[in-house]
Amino acid sequence: MPTIIIIEDIKELRDGFETLFNQTEGLQCIGAFESVEIALDNISKNIPDIIFTDIGLPGVSGIEGIKLIKHKFPNIQFMVYTVFDNDDKVFEALKAGANSYILKKESPSKVVEAIRELFDGGAPMSTSIARKVMESFHRTNLNKELNPLSSREYEILDLLSQGYQNKEIAEKMFISSGTVKVHIHHIYEKLHVQNRVEAVNKFKNF
Repeated sequence: MPTIIIIEDIKELRDGFETLFNQTEGLQCIGAFESVEIALDNISKNIPDIIFTDIGLPGVSGIEGIKLIKHKFPNIQFMVYTVFDNDDKVFEALKAGANSYILKKESPSKVVEAIRELFDGGAPMSTSIARKVMESFHRTNLNKELNPLSSREYEILDLLSQGYQNKEIAEKMFISSGTVKVHIHHIYEKLHVQNRVEAVNKFKNF
């Protein structure tokens, strides 16, 4: 049975989830606190499996709270439950050690399902958050793939993808057609492709 501690400064939400968890078969809320500071004073007395926490908290933020508590109790798992869906907050929370990220628009039944999934070894996230994580992963792959290119080579590849020919690229960049050819040759080598079609496809498919 997963044991849960809630950290939420809004009393109605805190009390509501405490009741929800305790009335749900297989779940047990062993503490509900309004701040990270109060939670820290109590966690060592009864260490939970999961901490269900907001991000926007008075005093120490939920993200800093995850870092602090993870340092002392590395086996505790964290489910962030918040209104914040911007990239910065999402990735700050995940980097801090959050195992799950659920938005406050989700229904209580979705939250219960996510708690169980987390306890069973999953990493539940709201759909929009999972999409952000995947998009970030794809961007990272693109950056890694294109990282060997110089800024000039990247600019030429971008123009190639827009359909410009060598002479047109040379005119736009105020360089000779011969220089453009040399840059394109280097692009092919670095991207491990044989021609401009393959290079452009690789550029567009990430």
